[in-house]
Amino acid sequence: MVRWRARFKALLAAGLCACAIGMATAPAAAADEPSGTYVGSKVCMDCHPKQYESFSRYSKKSHSSQSVKIMAPKLTPEELASCFACHTTGYGKPGGFVSFEKTPEMADAGCEVCHGPGAAHADAGGDPKLIQAKLAMRQCEGCHSAERVRTFNFKPMLFAGAH
Repeated sequence: MVRWRARFKALLAAGLCACAIGMATAPAAAADEPSGTYVGSKVCMDCHPKQYESFSRYSKKSHSSQSVKIMAPKLTPEELASCFACHTTGYGKPGGFVSFEKTPEMADAGCEVCHGPGAAHADAGGDPKLIQAKLAMRQCEGCHSAERVRTFNFKPMLFAGAH
């Protein structure tokens, strides 16, 4: 546990956690990321049960808040905000994560972290034009930067066990 805190502090010192240095509340959105409101992965489950089951069972993202909860008592509010930016869904955005108490359904990095906010997609009966269906590795780099990969060995997996 001490190693992780030291690594996290090193990232902060290097300016690699945007929230901790006052730049932003969440990773910058990809240019092609749909805008809109987040709804949570359970909404996705209704139309995509196989993907949801696989994601829930095999993806580390589906329980990413657990590491934040373990570290939270030892972090400053700024450090904690930096964690929320990558370990939760939609932090700082409409419908996104606010806190473990207020928005527990957004506490993990769910489907919408990669595919973008899902409200319009779900409301339109699954219109594929209203969600980021095809993903590219560059979209992972907001959280899986080269420095984080080196420091934490956080390697982006384009399919993350979901598909």
